[in-house]
Parts: sequence; C-alpha cells; structure tokens
Amino acid sequence: MKTLSTLTKSVWQQRLQWVLDPIAYLQECNTQSPGIFESVVNGGLVVISDPQGMKELWAANRETVSAPGSTNRIVEPILGPTSIVSTDGDRHRQRRQLLFPPFHGERLQSYGQAVIDICHQLMEPIAVGENFLGRTLTQKLSLAVICKTVFGLDDGAKYQELKDLLTTITESFGSPMTASILFFEVLQQDLGPWSPWGKFLRRRSRLDELMLAEIEQRRQETHQRTDILSLLINAEYDDGTKMSDQELRDELMTLLFAGHETTASGMAWALYWVHRYPDVKAKILAELATLPATACPMDIARLPYLSAVCNETLRIYPVAIMTFSRRAEVDLTLMDYAIPQGTQLMGCIYLLHQNPDLYPEPEKFKPERFLERQFAPHEYMPFGGGERRCIGDALALFELKLALATLLTHYQFALNSEHPETPQRRGITLAPKGNVPLTLQGKSALAAPDLLHASGAPSLLPVP
Repeated sequence: MKTLSTLTKSVWQQRLQWVLDPIAYLQECNTQSPGIFESVVNGGLVVISDPQGMKELWAANRETVSAPGSTNRIVEPILGPTSIVSTDGDRHRQRRQLLFPPFHGERLQSYGQAVIDICHQLMEPIAVGENFLGRTLTQKLSLAVICKTVFGLDDGAKYQELKDLLTTITESFGSPMTASILFFEVLQQDLGPWSPWGKFLRRRSRLDELMLAEIEQRRQETHQRTDILSLLINAEYDDGTKMSDQELRDELMTLLFAGHETTASGMAWALYWVHRYPDVKAKILAELATLPATACPMDIARLPYLSAVCNETLRIYPVAIMTFSRRAEVDLTLMDYAIPQGTQLMGCIYLLHQNPDLYPEPEKFKPERFLERQFAPHEYMPFGGGERRCIGDALALFELKLALATLLTHYQFALNSEHPETPQRRGITLAPKGNVPLTLQGKSALAAPDLLHASGAPSLLPVP
C-alpha cells in the first residue's frame, strides 16, 4: 500500500500560498506527488487529479463516500445555511429536483434571446476606438442575464440597486488578498461599517432585504411569471411542502453568485483566446455563416467548432479550481492508497485538465482536441461531477456560446495588450489577471441568423 505525500512547508505557509497563488501551490504539490497528494489547507484533505482516481471517487456509493454540505462552510457567509451547497442527503436530492427544470429543456431555450439582446445593449454605449476591459463587459452581461432569468428584472430602481449590491459584494472578494477573508475565519470580524467584514455584512443585509421583499411580493401575485424565482416559489417537495423564505433566499444567493462570477470569467477567457488566435475566430465565424437565417438558439449551441472552443476555454483555465468536497465514510483504498474513515477528499479540476496524458501539450489552446475525441466525466469536469455537479451548467454553456457568437458576429475587437493573460484567484474561482483589455475596432453584421440581432433592431447588413 502506498503512502500519501505532502509538502514539508508549515500549515500557514501552505494556506497562504493556496490563497495567494493557488496554481503555483497545486503545481508544486503535484510535482512532488503526481495525481494524488495530501494537503493541509482547509483543515487537511486528500487532493485527487488522476483520472483513474476521479473515476473511482465518482463510482463510490454514498455509504462509502459521501458529499456532505457541512464541508462547504467557506461559502456559507455568502450563500446561507440552507443553500443547495450546504444541504445533505434526501433534502439535497429533492432540492436539486426542484432547481433542475428551470435550467434545462424548453425553459433553457427561452433565455436565448435575452442573452443576445443584452449583448447589444451593453455594446451600444461603447464607441469605435474605445478601450475597455473584457471582463467588465462579461461581468455586466452575466449579471444582467441572471437578473433577467432569475428575478425577471431588467430595469427600474430595484434592478439597479440589486445589480450595484451584487457587483460591490463580488468585487470585495475580487483579488487574492481580499479573498483571504473567506479562507481565514480570524479575519471575519465586524469592527464597524468601515471594516472589510463589516462592510460585507451590511451589504449582505441590504441584499437580503431586497430579496425577501421580492419573495413576499411574488407570493402575493396572482398572475403567472416565467422567471426562475416564480417557478421556485411554486415548486413543491415530495411531501407537498414548498420552500421557505430562507430557503428561497439562499438559493437565490447561490444562483446569483455562482452563476454570475463563474460565467463572467468563462466568457472573458473565451474573448481572450479567440482574439489571441485569429484563426480560431475565423473558424467560428465561418461556422456561424453556414447556419440558415431561421436557425434557433439551440442550433447555435450545437455548432461543433463553437462548442469545442468553449470546452477548451473551460479546460485550459477552469473557473472552478476544485470539486466540492467528499468524505470517506469507511476505510477505503483509492489508487492503491489507504484512505482512513473521515478523510476529506477533493478532485482538482485544474490539475486534471492539465494532465498531458489526457491533453497533449495541455498549456496550448487547441479546440480541435474536443473534435477528435469525447472525454469522459472523470476526464473533463469544468462544472464538477457527481451529485455536486453545478446545477446551472447547461445555462452557463448556453450563455457562453450565444454571447460569443453574438459579439464576434457584430463587433470587431482587438487585444490592446501583448502580455499573455494568466489566471488569478478571484474569490474561490480563477479569472484572467489582466481582465482582458480590448479595443472596439468596428461594428458589423456578418452573415448570421436573424436571432443574433437584437429584438426589433434591423440588421446592419442584409442577412442572406
């Protein structure tokens, strides 16, 4: 039986490196013990990135390996104690059943035009020749889509305050240094309205007021809405009960923060890669030009090369570094290593996606790898895996593809920095460090389906 390896650095050295430079920390650990190693961060855990190890982990039954919500306490101050991230067992399964329908099937397709319209709305104020940050654009885009699809809001004072609060809160954890407050509980002290944690608590309190007021208003309405909040208010558990106000609030926070930050970073990375490699952009546009004018959003989402570009974007620098935690409920053997009962286990998405046996030349952006073979769930997992897989994965991919297609079809951009983008911690995720500086070079409408134009807006050029 093999013995797990760990770095000889002190606990505090490892935790600090994990917070400030997670990629360097993971690479150092993996160099010493490829595929599986023991880490002292988060109280101690076993990190797995070997695909066979991930396969064994996902195949284990709940009696052998569980996925407890209690190990996800790092996000509880933001998401709340009853979020799907924090629930366990049957309650977690039932909550997933309630949340699943609004993000899939016909409901998913209904969000397509909103994504396209919002892209055009956000680009309208940007003048030709103007410099801007790609991630700022995608952050606004993902937030507007979330507000529209989740709350059904797209204008008004309530919408603006909601957007401002969400933006301010997410920005407060936007750098490795400010994100450290989530990892070190000793820093979570309310020392007044000017202290970092104090500011966060007061902003969170105001956000709670807005959401609970909206929930109460929706409960009183008699007409049927189609946004996710309204659907969740009417959804029922197996026993006929409905979600409480606290449960609804926590799920709204989960959807807002998980769906906003992650999707924004994914779209920013995509904009970076297609403009760093013009041939990739040219291939996307050529593929889009093959669609008939009557194509629907799902036709765009199914385009092979566009899908490959989005998949490779989420592979090379996955927004989520790790999977959610698992726990060994019995003594078990994993990859010939003895894992004692009670051990915390986490899959490392970043290291898995950098495995050269799976992805030759993993540091290179090569969308074609996703056209040449299909990767198994234990080989490619940008949204995690198993029972803790991201519930909004389909919407996130759909939004990424439509936004990229719309922006590339109607607007011409150029990177205005020669420095390669590198990943940096942003909260518990990875985002492009330089925020993808772009210049708008021109506006045009290339051959594309009618649906890629804003609703009610004429094409800038005739569409064949």
